[in-house]
Amino acid sequence: MSSALTVLVTGATGNQGGAVARKLLERGHRVRAFTRSGDSPAAAELVRLGAELAIGSFDDRESVERAARDTDSVYAIATPFEAGMEAEVRQGVNLFEAARAAGVEHLVYSSVASADEQTGIPHFETKAELERRLIDLGLPYTIVAPAAFMENLIAPWALPGLQQGLLAVALPPDYRHQHVAVADLAAFVALVLEQRERFLGQRIEIASDAPSGIEQAALLSELSGRAITYVETSLDELRHYPAGEDTALMFEWFQRVGYSVDINALHNDHPEVGWQSFERWARSRDWSVLAEQPVAEEAVR
Repeated sequence: MSSALTVLVTGATGNQGGAVARKLLERGHRVRAFTRSGDSPAAAELVRLGAELAIGSFDDRESVERAARDTDSVYAIATPFEAGMEAEVRQGVNLFEAARAAGVEHLVYSSVASADEQTGIPHFETKAELERRLIDLGLPYTIVAPAAFMENLIAPWALPGLQQGLLAVALPPDYRHQHVAVADLAAFVALVLEQRERFLGQRIEIASDAPSGIEQAALLSELSGRAITYVETSLDELRHYPAGEDTALMFEWFQRVGYSVDINALHNDHPEVGWQSFERWARSRDWSVLAEQPVAEEAVR
């Protein structure tokens, strides 16, 4: 491992950022965790693990710049799912410009696989815009572009279906959908930060495995002790939910094109990440949650 770094991790109380922060702390680096509030359990846990909190907002550029000062690197996440897509771009640019003003020597931006392929998916296009803005700024960067997260399977919008014995996805049952485990993303980001020169100026798409829906349902059935049936839902069904048109466009694109991470080459080039198969990821989790009473569908969509 390289000498200890000081890294500003944005989104540090969320799934991605939290995993990156914990991995960096585990590897002996100093983490400054950027968050809007220090009162959450996730923030308290990061402090317990040794992180320093930096309180601020992406809309307050001065708070971001202040947090980025005297750091070696920044891990940057921007999302449209809280304030919308225009806000995602605005906040992402604020973050990039603040990092440049603070003299940061390496910014790792978390985008999404295939965002640079003109997919027409709104929340992919905002990330493509941010990728372009980052490159134009001239800030030393690496873009890490993950495929779908394995953890989506147990997200609030998916768990009620599994608790009812259904894995319902708008993809054919034999479709091999590329996924990445959040822990693999964190390990790869740590590698990128530690080996800055090796990854500067690169855009790297990552995935851990590409299980089919049928394979996922069969494994979950085995691990949970209850029958999980795979059901291919329609794109029209997706449109009935909040952000439904965006989601429907994404799944329509998956059906036509789909992610194209060269998984074998990626894993051969970076074996130190310890990439997880879907089976290994699933076997590491507690599936007793599938025995819990499902919540109403409208409460989680």
